[in-house]
Amino acid sequence: MSTRLLLAIPLVLLAFAPAAQAQSATAPAAPVVPEPEPAAGKATLSVEGGAATRKARYFAPSQEVVVRGVMKPHVRGEVLTLYAIRHGKASKQVRRSVGRRGRYEFRFKVGNAGAVRLVVKHRASDRVGAFRTRNETIHVVNWEAGAGARGVKVLLLQRGLLKLGFATPVTGYFDGLTANAVNTFRKTNEMGRDGYAATSVYGMVLRGLGAFKLRYPDSGTHGKHVEFDWSRQVLVLADHGKPYRAYHVSSGKPSTPTVFGSFSFYRQQPGTNSHGMVYSSYFIGGYAIHGYASVPNYAASHGCLRVPIPNAVSIYNWIDIGDPIYTYP
Repeated sequence: MSTRLLLAIPLVLLAFAPAAQAQSATAPAAPVVPEPEPAAGKATLSVEGGAATRKARYFAPSQEVVVRGVMKPHVRGEVLTLYAIRHGKASKQVRRSVGRRGRYEFRFKVGNAGAVRLVVKHRASDRVGAFRTRNETIHVVNWEAGAGARGVKVLLLQRGLLKLGFATPVTGYFDGLTANAVNTFRKTNEMGRDGYAATSVYGMVLRGLGAFKLRYPDSGTHGKHVEFDWSRQVLVLADHGKPYRAYHVSSGKPSTPTVFGSFSFYRQQPGTNSHGMVYSSYFIGGYAIHGYASVPNYAASHGCLRVPIPNAVSIYNWIDIGDPIYTYP
C-alpha cells in the first residue's frame, strides 16, 4: 500500500466523526417509567349483634360479634386485620381478605365483661396504601335485674323481650309487668318460674334467643290463632306462624282443670263481671281467657285461663270472634 493511501484513511475517518456525533446527540433516550403510587384506601365499619342504644352496643360474654364493611377502592384479595383492644392492648387479631365489591366480614366471640374497642387496619400494598377505619367501642356485660331496677339494662331487656314476643312495657323501669314478662320467658325456656332477670336470662335475650315455639304455626283465621301450653302455663297470641305476644297465665286447678283441644272464640264480654273476670273471651262453655286479680305460678282457676288484669284488655282487643285456640298439656 502506498504512503499516500495510508495518509488518506485517517482523513476519511475524521470526516465521518462529526456526523456520527451529531446523530448520537439527537437520538431520544429510553423513557424512565415511574412506579405507580398505591391508591389511597379507606373502609367503613359497622357492628352487628347484641343490643344497642344510640350511644353504645352491648353483648353477653362469649357472644358472637359480627363486623362488616366496604373497602374502597374495591381491590379484591387485599388483606384487612380486625383488632379487638382492651386496656390499650390488642386482645384479639383476625385477618380476612376483601371479597367482591370490596365487602369484608369478621366474626368472633367476645370474652369476659368489659369495654372492647374495635378497629380494622390495612397495611400498605403495591395497590392500596395503609389506612384504618374509625373506632367502635362495644360493651360486654354480665347484667342482672329485678324489681325496682332502672336504666339502660332494663330498657334493653324490655326491648329484647318484646322483640322475642313477650308482653312487656318498654319504659326502662322494672315493674310488675316486666317481672311477668321475665317469668313467662323463663317458663317458656324451662328456666324456673321467677320474675328475676338473672345473667342467664340476659345471655339469651342479648343473643335474640328464647322465643316461644308454636305447636300449630300454620293455623288460624287470616293467620291468627291462640295457643295455651298447660305444662309451662304460658298463653301465646300467634300471628302468621310467629309468636306475637306471650303471657303469664294460671289455668284450672286439678279439681276444675282446663279442657284440652281445639276450639274457637264465640263470645266476648267487656268490663268486669260478678265473678271478678275482666274482659273475657269465651272459647267453650264457661271457659274463657280473662283478667283476674290473682295469677299465681301454678294452676289455680276454676278452668279459665287467668291473665294479669293489665294484660286483659290487650288480649281482648286482639282476639276476634271465630279465631281458633289450641289448649294442650
